[in-house]
Amino acid sequence: MKTDFAIYDMDRTVTRHATYTPFLLHCAVRRAPWRLLLLPFVALAMAAYALKLIDRARLKEICHRLLLGHKRHPRELKPLVDSFAEKTAASNVRPGARAAIARDKAEGRRVVMATASYRLYAEAISAQLGFDDVIGTGSIIGLDERVHAKIDGENCYGPAKLRMVTDWLEKSGLERGHVRFYSDHASDAPVFEWADEAVAVNPHGPLRTLAAERGWAIEDWS
Repeated sequence: MKTDFAIYDMDRTVTRHATYTPFLLHCAVRRAPWRLLLLPFVALAMAAYALKLIDRARLKEICHRLLLGHKRHPRELKPLVDSFAEKTAASNVRPGARAAIARDKAEGRRVVMATASYRLYAEAISAQLGFDDVIGTGSIIGLDERVHAKIDGENCYGPAKLRMVTDWLEKSGLERGHVRFYSDHASDAPVFEWADEAVAVNPHGPLRTLAAERGWAIEDWS
């Protein structure tokens, strides 16, 4: 039996604002405030990314190590992850996202989050919002069972997101039915093109232009 899907990007699609840096700051403030002294180095890493000296994946790893630490046991992170997820669900979710999730569930769709953010905390946010599955950037878990400041596999962004979505679908054992995909950013063009129904949500300029050219739906979830 075929399964219909609704796949959602997270940052600035479901949420109003990005979540990665706020998550790291949330953890630093609550666990090790002295790490805020390292923010100038975070700014340097962001500048290096802007200058194309490092890629997005490396930027994430550097910021993770600076603000959260190189290795952390999941039990240390759980209260931080849970409190951040609760905070995000309470104050950083677009009203239209909640309505869309409810509509897709009512239509019998399997609701999936596909995000470049770390699954480490995206899973907790998705649970707050009623998602069925999460596809996201993984973290290496060492033999010491600690979460390392190193990405496991690919950063779930751009073409890699499509690869990760199709790989997840193949491994899920579910047969693809109709796929509806939501995102705010043109970097998700590969997934938009792959989906049966593309919805640009509060799109930035390049995606608004692309959506108009392709005839994709445009929605305002503010």
